[in-house]
Amino acid sequence: MIAQLQRISLTGWILIATAVGVLLGWLDHDYWLNTDLTPVFQPLSSIFLRMIKSIVVPLLFGSLVVGIAGHGDDMKKVGRLALRSIIYFELVTTLALAIGLTAVNLVKPGVGIALVASADEGKQFASTPTTLSGVLEHTVPASFFDAASKNEVLQVVFFSLLFAAALSQVKGKAKDTMLAFCESLSEVMFKFTGIVMKFAPIGIAAAIGATISKSGIHILGNLGVLVATLYGALVVFVLGVLVPVALIFRIPLRQFWHWAKEPWLIAFSTASSEAALPLAMENMEKFGVPRRIVAFVLPTGYSFNLDGSTLYLAVASIFVAQAAGVDLTLGQQLLMMLTLMLTSKGVAAVPRASLVILSGTLVTFGLPLEGVAVILGVDAFMDMARTSINLLGNCLASAVMARWEGELALEGQMGGGAEGQ
Repeated sequence: MIAQLQRISLTGWILIATAVGVLLGWLDHDYWLNTDLTPVFQPLSSIFLRMIKSIVVPLLFGSLVVGIAGHGDDMKKVGRLALRSIIYFELVTTLALAIGLTAVNLVKPGVGIALVASADEGKQFASTPTTLSGVLEHTVPASFFDAASKNEVLQVVFFSLLFAAALSQVKGKAKDTMLAFCESLSEVMFKFTGIVMKFAPIGIAAAIGATISKSGIHILGNLGVLVATLYGALVVFVLGVLVPVALIFRIPLRQFWHWAKEPWLIAFSTASSEAALPLAMENMEKFGVPRRIVAFVLPTGYSFNLDGSTLYLAVASIFVAQAAGVDLTLGQQLLMMLTLMLTSKGVAAVPRASLVILSGTLVTFGLPLEGVAVILGVDAFMDMARTSINLLGNCLASAVMARWEGELALEGQMGGGAEGQ
């Protein structure tokens, strides 16, 4: 019996916990009229959320420094390829944010959900006028440690970017030592995340139980709408962005899909882009992308071109604001999207990494983390979709860069690279 329980995956436990939380919340709301289980649910949910908050700063710092300073030498060598790749990444991820933001504002999946947490902090943010000077001033930390202790994500990102830029100019043992430290910090924090996620089923059951106990069983419909909103937005992104990009750069869609479909399926089934990386690199070479471009664009894209995760973050963050009853202006939503664009850079495409970014952004804008725990109940379904789009977007990026560089050598196409010059 114990051995069988141990074989259940984290995703399986989260689904079980979701069902348990739904059952307990429903019974408490509709049948146990004289019993209030919120004092039981709330501490368990809060412990899980506090552990999640403790991950954000060290993981962001270590990942951003390695993602930027660790590629400094490569960027100097590849020069034009690096510049073109970064421009492409930023344009595509901006479009992903725009599509996600549009979808969540049109569908409004969070309206009608009443979170247990107070929305006072978020409403205070929403009522504060946003000015460019205020944003710029708030972005720069007076103290890294003060920013870290308060989970001021934008300030941590600003410090990390400057630190990485300075580190890239250092040579020799000092640079190697600091990079090794940041790489070790990132690796440890991902393991730390794995440990915290073992407590996730308890925290999720408690959070969903408390939410349904307060709001009733009808909120499950809102979560279903959230999943449908994400899938619909991802379909629009593929058809409205990736397909036109492929046509503009004359990437043969059928041939590209032939080589991309297997790593895409691996990414979808495992919810991990990294699990599909080796096969993706091999297949993109077979498709006709030179090894030097594959070796640069795919790993770099895993830090700077997470299209599916970026779109998901836009949908999830505004969903939480809607559920908390916080009416954000367009300017405040755009500011939140800018924060997501900055904080999502340099974070490895591993399962649940988006959870850390979302948590940090919500803390920055005073929105309740209880929304994250509620989302986690259906996150397994969303994680597969966004991760597979991350993989597909990066495979296409490698083909686009090869065409742009004039080096895409499709099978049976002699001298085809010259077209892209």
